[in-house]
Amino acid sequence: MRFQLTGEQRALRRGVRDLLSGRFDRARMRACLGDAAVDRRLWRELGAAGVFGLRLDGMGLAEAALVFEEAGRALLPGPLVATHLAAGAVDGAAEGETVVAGCDGTLVDHQADADAVLWLDEGGARVLDPAQLVTVALRSVDPMTPLNRVRARTAEGRAVPDAARLRQEAVLLTAAQQCGSAGRTLESAVEYAGVRRQFGRAIGTFQAVKHLCADMLVRVEMARTAVYAAAVTGDPVEIAAAKLLADEAAVRNSRDCLQIFGGMGFTWEADVHLHMKRAWLLSTRFAREGEIQDALARSLSAPGIW
Repeated sequence: MRFQLTGEQRALRRGVRDLLSGRFDRARMRACLGDAAVDRRLWRELGAAGVFGLRLDGMGLAEAALVFEEAGRALLPGPLVATHLAAGAVDGAAEGETVVAGCDGTLVDHQADADAVLWLDEGGARVLDPAQLVTVALRSVDPMTPLNRVRARTAEGRAVPDAARLRQEAVLLTAAQQCGSAGRTLESAVEYAGVRRQFGRAIGTFQAVKHLCADMLVRVEMARTAVYAAAVTGDPVEIAAAKLLADEAAVRNSRDCLQIFGGMGFTWEADVHLHMKRAWLLSTRFAREGEIQDALARSLSAPGIW
């Protein structure tokens, strides 16, 4: 059996990449560093393109994973996962008219811009009015993702069915974003290694740099394969493993990319540090490394507990 993207899926991925390169180019991304508020015009453009409502239009989780991989590659900011998951439960979310922030236990992103909050915790899933939250602003490692520590004034809220599935999908789509970021830092490292010269030669000809790039490629391919497979099967254990591999790929690839860039990579003008900071943040969202490892260990003797 061969698992390959269909022609429609390849066209979808290509179309999203073209959309983001046109609507969210580097200049627009850099503008977000000075203003982390959700760009409502961009949000509506994403909604009109079907980013949030694509599964309401008959596509599946596999197609959503492709879209979110491209979003991660472009460092697209905003509560993308929560708005996508809430598209069928919150009016206007699918069209991008409503911004839905995501809360996983105690942390919520983009709370100040949210029209609604999708609250996911061990007790289930529900939609809350942001006015119901008591918040404390936190200093976020990612300059494009403002964070708040929150608690709900009341447990009341509109319940969203199938909370376990929603949480698993949040984990998977976050993993897809990490895959996109890991792939982009690989591309950046290879591009830079081809043009940066030392001792009269491109640094990409040095064996140590080749090894770094090869390791980055292996991580990307392993993580991408795991994410695609989990998106097809929807298996909770495979989703957990995919998040673990994708987090590792995003964090370690950004680190190795930074090493290849050398001193240039540490400057504010380079984008490497932005991928690293986003990777650090997403590795803590919806499922942390320790939680995943514990769940995978338990699943060996008690399948289905994740």
